Amino acid sequence: MFKGQYNHSVDAKGRIIMPAKYREILGEEFVVTKGLDNCLFVYSNDEWENIENKFQEIPSADKAARKFMRFFFAGAADCEVDRQGRVLIPPKLREYAGLQKEVVLAGVRNRIEIWDAERWQENEFDDVDEIAEHMAELGLMI
Repeated sequence: MFKGQYNHSVDAKGRIIMPAKYREILGEEFVVTKGLDNCLFVYSNDEWENIENKFQEIPSADKAARKFMRFFFAGAADCEVDRQGRVLIPPKLREYAGLQKEVVLAGVRNRIEIWDAERWQENEFDDVDEIAEHMAELGLMI
């Protein structure tokens, strides 16, 4: 289970430091793909396999499902951590997420989200009370 928020920088080669707490769960190799809201999703290999299995159950005749699968799987890349705890984010993924210099890594249950720091700030949680009401309607009470 991933949780917490870490701020880091993208170096000149497109690498970011993967926090040690996240590396303990991810292992040395994992998958990075396009996420929703123009961020990147990072999954452990085990979680990625679970996702692949879930997609096996979705009928390929469904046009929206095919479109989402293309977005999600074609954007995916196998990544690994180097000896300094850094991971190279492929250029296409950096471009998709608009990763500039400063990034935010946020633990979100079964994945890590990588955000450009400015985009993260734009998505501030000023409407969290409204969202909490919606979550309560879905049955989530905290």
